[in-house]
Amino acid sequence: MNQPLPYIPSSVVNVSALKASCTGCSMHQLCLPMGLDDADINRLDQIIGRRRRVLRDENLYRMEDPFRNLYAIRFGHFKTYQLDQNGEQQITGFQMAGELLGMDAISADRHHCEAMALEDSEVCEIPFQRLEELFSHIPALLHHFHRIMSQEITREQNVMLLLGNMRAEQRFAVFLVNLSARYAARGYSPTSFQLRMSREDIGNYLGLTIESISRLLSRFKKQGWLKVDKREVQLLDPAMLKALAAGTENCGST
Repeated sequence: MNQPLPYIPSSVVNVSALKASCTGCSMHQLCLPMGLDDADINRLDQIIGRRRRVLRDENLYRMEDPFRNLYAIRFGHFKTYQLDQNGEQQITGFQMAGELLGMDAISADRHHCEAMALEDSEVCEIPFQRLEELFSHIPALLHHFHRIMSQEITREQNVMLLLGNMRAEQRFAVFLVNLSARYAARGYSPTSFQLRMSREDIGNYLGLTIESISRLLSRFKKQGWLKVDKREVQLLDPAMLKALAAGTENCGST
């Protein structure tokens, strides 16, 4: 993964020095639609507000915060979650480099969830009002944004299916296969990666207890499907995990 730069207090930051350059960013192929010419990329680059550093366990935004920006993750990992009346978290997703945060607030102009960094991370602030102005000039950008929103809707539907109809083993296999595919899309190993989230967070997201997650890890290790060393995970049998995620391999219940 990209290594974070030393943290600099915002009070001494030279904002002009933090201006994001889309063309020079390693994640721009994931954030931007294919086929934009240099002039269009430059126009988009000009509306990027700044790069913002978010330290581990720091919130990027909170529920009910007014909506002003979308945030493209340049490096690092986040979790998004909602708080119930008792202040308990319900994790709604894990995000990584090349993905957008903040789309939950577009309809109501206020955020419906909170976003917290799982490690020291950096985002590019994209003022949404200025982005909307660009849509009429760059149709490919608008189409790309609609595609991202559609993917987000599909993701939420898949989470509902995950929590409603799948066995514990299948939920966990889907989680691992999904992470594998996302890392592969970013040029990283699809079979060897680090879990940036805690087992408790994984269980919260999947609707399972932390004890169930530990049992599933032990079972998958015993079956020879994966290897685990603390947070380092190696998928030893990706084909079996994909079959389990698809529901085509019956491995019983936990």
